[in-house]
Amino acid sequence: MLQQAFNGLVGGAFYALLALGLAVIFGMLGVVNFAHGAFYMLGAFGSYVLLDSFGVNFWAALVLVPLLLGLAGTVLERLFIRRLAPLDPLYNFLFTFGLALILQDLVKREYGVQSQPYPRPGLLSGTVDLGLFGYPAYQVFVLAVSVVVCAAVWVVLTRTRVGMIVRAATERPDLTRALGIDVGRWVTPVFGFGIALAGLAGVLAAPMRAVNPLMGADLIITVFAVVVIGGLGSIFGSVAAGFAIGLVSALGNLYVPALSQTLVFILMAAVLLWRPAGLFGREEALS
Repeated sequence: MLQQAFNGLVGGAFYALLALGLAVIFGMLGVVNFAHGAFYMLGAFGSYVLLDSFGVNFWAALVLVPLLLGLAGTVLERLFIRRLAPLDPLYNFLFTFGLALILQDLVKREYGVQSQPYPRPGLLSGTVDLGLFGYPAYQVFVLAVSVVVCAAVWVVLTRTRVGMIVRAATERPDLTRALGIDVGRWVTPVFGFGIALAGLAGVLAAPMRAVNPLMGADLIITVFAVVVIGGLGSIFGSVAAGFAIGLVSALGNLYVPALSQTLVFILMAAVLLWRPAGLFGREEALS
């Protein structure tokens, strides 16, 4: 059970990183970024292409790919998302949904639908003794990186002036504007940061999950459920729900395998019936 629980925490590490990016983007822009899974896929494929075509190893890709995708995210927000923001939110939803399909098809056209291999870095090829059992070193590394990144983001958002402005603009944008703060100047970097987190999760996933064009589509629905459970726009709620859902999914696979594919959505329905705004969401966000 303990080993399965640790598997759940590792799976939750990906949910937490992706949900954190989604929550920040939704909180500040009010945009349901359906292309988030596609950028997660691009993160994995970016690391594969850098290694296969240019010989760039995993450690360099871990830095380069999120930066490049974050830059692409800022350009995307400037050229398209910002133009559609004054319109009905459905327009940006449809745009990001269409963008996800385009990115998936472009990658499928170039590399096909078969999974591409990506080796684990040599430094993390062994196992780590966790006392009661041994565990692959790379999975431990993934969990540690996710926890450190989420904790670092939380410290920046709560302990710095810039972070407090971004958090206020994310969680209460109307009130922040009323206090005279220009929320618009923070929109582009925050959107790029959210995309960079998706790219980081993709790079981390490449050595341990199948690198294929549909890997983001298979994951993004669950990540949306995670964000809804944690509370739309709630940064802490999204991260906490990410790790919790990872644990629930792993233990569900162990004890109730017949419900393993639907357990997350059963939990989401139960949470929404109890708290329509999510566990850490604001009730006024529904009005």
